Amino acid sequence: MKLLHKDIEKDSAGQVTLMPDEAEDMWHTYNLLQVGDSLRASTIRKVQTESATGSVGSSRVRVTLTLCVETIDFDSHACQLRVKGTNLEENQYVKMGAYHTIELELNRKFTLAKKSWDSIVLDRIEQACDATQKADVAAVVMQEGLANLVLVTPAMTLLRAKVEVTIPRKRRGSCTQHEKALERFYEAVMQAILRHINFDVVKCMLVASPGFVKDQFITYLYKEAVRQDNKVLLENRPKFMLVHSSSGHKYSLKEILCDPTVTSRLSDTKAASEVRALEDFYKMLQHEPDRAFYGVAHVEKAADVLAVDTLLISDILFRHQDVPTRSRYVRLVDNVKDNGGNVRIFSSLHVSGEQLTQLSGVAAILRFPIADLSEHEDDSSSDDD
Repeated sequence: MKLLHKDIEKDSAGQVTLMPDEAEDMWHTYNLLQVGDSLRASTIRKVQTESATGSVGSSRVRVTLTLCVETIDFDSHACQLRVKGTNLEENQYVKMGAYHTIELELNRKFTLAKKSWDSIVLDRIEQACDATQKADVAAVVMQEGLANLVLVTPAMTLLRAKVEVTIPRKRRGSCTQHEKALERFYEAVMQAILRHINFDVVKCMLVASPGFVKDQFITYLYKEAVRQDNKVLLENRPKFMLVHSSSGHKYSLKEILCDPTVTSRLSDTKAASEVRALEDFYKMLQHEPDRAFYGVAHVEKAADVLAVDTLLISDILFRHQDVPTRSRYVRLVDNVKDNGGNVRIFSSLHVSGEQLTQLSGVAAILRFPIADLSEHEDDSSSDDD
């Protein structure tokens, strides 16, 4: 994402002009947009024309519209973002107040205006425009006949390819069909890696499977790389790392990122640090429950007495369309930061973010135990009875 212009007043109102230059930027933009914002971007409009003879034809023209945002639709698989709203500036093709849908496009700038830019949104812009925060981890999670190739970016987990090949069972006295099918499978996975992985950016390529599938695949990969003299694979051989997983399905990524050998290798990546932070929370909840709180009411009370050391919060909460509710979460984040606490905003498109959402999207590790908080709530609820 490129920040082309930024004009925010002291009262937090203002606008920014951004240009998305890769698919992940659409996810960042989705998290920036809120109902009631003003979005200016170019779009295609189908218009009808009438000739002098009275014949009617239609043509598609590119127009620049300014919409008051009403609905926001994000497709996480295709990374497409559509915004629907009413037109705020009349032009020759679209009347004032008419509904229109803009599909934001890569490498086309847009201007977003808000009545109030809060710290969460400004941090998101900073993160999106930081060139160092790109997809530096890739993983192929596989089992015989099934492989999922994913990119783990700082903001989301992107499924780049799914390879499925039917593998016949070994027959007594002949394994030819089985071995040929496995070879076809390994070849398809290798081609998917070459097609979708940019090794100039990716620091680590995880290969995970149950049993010996990963080992057999890597043996095939290196043998083919030598035979074909494939310099990309040969030069990036040190980036490949074999790890165990319980299956070849995408959900196995969570257990892979929790593996101590993987976390030490990926110590500087956001996805791994999120997994570690959540693991720390669960350990604290198990061993010192008075220092691990979840749920917004509990965490707010802990923050009010300066007890929060690390706040874990899901980005899904900042997409809440009720402004007072959203502001409540923003105040919580600002409160923790102002008092020297760490804040980790989890992506709801990461496996760790999905897990945090099950804890109502907010959790905290405390500096010191607070024993009477849950007891006080129990007392007050029993009084109500």
